Amino acid sequence: MPQPKVKLVVTGDDFGYCERRNRGIVDCFKDRAISNVSLLVNAASAEHAAELAKRHHIPIGLHANLSEGAPVCQELRRSTLINKDGFFHGKMGFRKVLQCGQMNMAEVEAELRAQVKRFCELTGHLPGHMDGHQHVHVLPEVREVFAQVLSDFGISYTRVPVEPGLHSCPFLPPHLRDFDLQVEKDALQSVEVFHRHGIRWPDVYLGLTTMGQNMSFANLKRALGFAMEARMSIAARRDDLGASDLYRPITVELMVHPGYPSHPLQGGCGEGPDDFSQSSDRLHELNTLRDPALLSYYKQQGILLCAFNDF
Repeated sequence: MPQPKVKLVVTGDDFGYCERRNRGIVDCFKDRAISNVSLLVNAASAEHAAELAKRHHIPIGLHANLSEGAPVCQELRRSTLINKDGFFHGKMGFRKVLQCGQMNMAEVEAELRAQVKRFCELTGHLPGHMDGHQHVHVLPEVREVFAQVLSDFGISYTRVPVEPGLHSCPFLPPHLRDFDLQVEKDALQSVEVFHRHGIRWPDVYLGLTTMGQNMSFANLKRALGFAMEARMSIAARRDDLGASDLYRPITVELMVHPGYPSHPLQGGCGEGPDDFSQSSDRLHELNTLRDPALLSYYKQQGILLCAFNDF
């Protein structure tokens, strides 16, 4: 078998959110449309998801959640992580509290450690990788605590959401572009922190420009094209390496959110399912990822789907 040009981890995020999302993600895995999942341990169907991962031998990591639902650590039910209703502050609310200097990092660390331990209880092993729901893991201050937790548990891989082609993407609405560019800025500032703690991540990240209705065969080819260009630039920087390293496949993670849309009042992380999970976009992503034309394209281009432990 020829050496692949790209080793591609296609990660289904939000595993555990509800049984319908779980089933959709598993159907994608069975069709070889995704190769990895990221588990929300505080979600309504986390146990169901963990059992499915065991049954189907799905590579699984932890989707650390500090922004949606209720904490895993019972001692944090009254803390800076929690709003007056007893839930996390939300995607933008978390960022606002953090920016105002009102977030206690010791409490963040306690919750991250509790989520790793809960993951181990559900799956019987440590996460193969660990990233952050809504990219909270690359935020200022949080990134230091996050990196320390990964280092302490011996979790080798994370996600650094810096996407080639983001700045030239013509179809992102302004509000989403602004958020994604801030995520990129935070992620770039996380690189030194993660390096210092010995944490690794794939050569290229994709997924910000291919979410929901923006996911199409054409847009995925566009994103993967940027990854292939990055492969050439990375190879050029390997001039001082041996031949075997020079032609090593580039490693890429594609973040995706497929599934059968949540029913109202079913699922979520304690507050019920959000609009994102109930959206028809979840089914659109599922169908796009399973498209035989896309799966054939992977083979034609020398793109091999794999998991983090295959790097």
